[in-house]
Amino acid sequence: MKHNLESLYEYLANEEDARACTDIPDTACAEVPGNFFKLLLSQWLSKTGDALASTKLVLPWLLASLGAPAFFAGLLVPIRESGSLLPQLFIGGWVRSYRIRKTFFVLGSLVQGVIVLAMALVALTLHGATAGWSIVGLLVLFSLARGLCSVASKDVLGKTIPKTRRGLLNGYSASGAGVITLVLGAVLVLPWQKGDFDAAYYLLAAAAAWGVAAVLYAAVIETPGATDGGGNAIKQALHNLTLLRSDLPFRRFVIARALLVGSGLSAPYFVLMASGNGEGDVVNLGYLLLVSGGADFVSGPFWGKFADRSSRRLMMVCAAAISVLCFAGAAVNMTEPGIVVVLLLYFISSVVHQGVRLGRKTYVVDLAGGNRRTDYVSVSNSLIGIVLIMAGGLSAALAHTSVTAALVLFAAMGAGAAALVWQLPEVDA
Repeated sequence: MKHNLESLYEYLANEEDARACTDIPDTACAEVPGNFFKLLLSQWLSKTGDALASTKLVLPWLLASLGAPAFFAGLLVPIRESGSLLPQLFIGGWVRSYRIRKTFFVLGSLVQGVIVLAMALVALTLHGATAGWSIVGLLVLFSLARGLCSVASKDVLGKTIPKTRRGLLNGYSASGAGVITLVLGAVLVLPWQKGDFDAAYYLLAAAAAWGVAAVLYAAVIETPGATDGGGNAIKQALHNLTLLRSDLPFRRFVIARALLVGSGLSAPYFVLMASGNGEGDVVNLGYLLLVSGGADFVSGPFWGKFADRSSRRLMMVCAAAISVLCFAGAAVNMTEPGIVVVLLLYFISSVVHQGVRLGRKTYVVDLAGGNRRTDYVSVSNSLIGIVLIMAGGLSAALAHTSVTAALVLFAAMGAGAAALVWQLPEVDA
């Protein structure tokens, strides 16, 4: 069995020596093939859980079916994103005080599964505003658990998988999740499913996915890490913030990543472009899921390999692409585009966003050698949580007057990110 895993890993990684290692402890080299597939399957299941409990589709649909006011649907994405990012500045110091960090991912996955299971119970028993407040409250707890997984996963990835293979792993898991999203989209657009679907079943399946992901992650063989800097969370958080002053490459990365948030925030505005062109009945969430899933499936492995060659160049290419795409979207918006144009823009937006995610994830893991990964990840994620709230609020205010103005803002942010990423050092060699 172990030999088969090594052969499969050698094939996927396209290398003659399946144990070739870079930037990981020597004792971890022999475990790379097994760990690669455990992490791959665990990540795929986690992403599947995300798709099944999507705050962009499943939860809004669920709230609508329960008769909850639209106000609650508007809270879902900001809570999920910023709620998982903001606390990481304090979580990082706590995680770092333990030599084995995979336990935190296992714990976070189990908590996410239990919370989504509770959401399913809400869907089966509550209605109206009561259901809305219950789902939102559970989502806050879900986001905290998600933040715990985020900090731990990047550290474990850096300790168990060598450089030039981390992007590949993330790419394959993203592609696999894209297949699931395609299936979800097909379920929603097939005529025989319309009117018969209950979102609570998706939540039950999501809970099961996170449970299995936790079991697989627990089986990862992790080399104990150093615990320097672990301890008092608040003290460690304040100390970690000094990295922004003392570490120039890291500071530039954080600023560039802040400017890159437009890759995710711009996507809904491409959907809004079609809402006033008389084709709103065609532009439904099922078709958008098909487009999004197709983009992830096609782009995941490609971007993953690109990230392993140069995550810096990948971020730079995608930042420039965001700028061009949003400028094009702003221009097209003034011509009342048809549905085909809107779906094409959304597809390109999804492809670029996947590249941004894989590029920045791979870059920050490779930039921070050894025990600094939890510090880098927690500081950058917490600050990006604040940026998401600010940028989301500003773009929403602009879009209230003009969607075109919001897209121009994201185009300018993408251009600024490309210029800043160009100044970052290469870290993949």
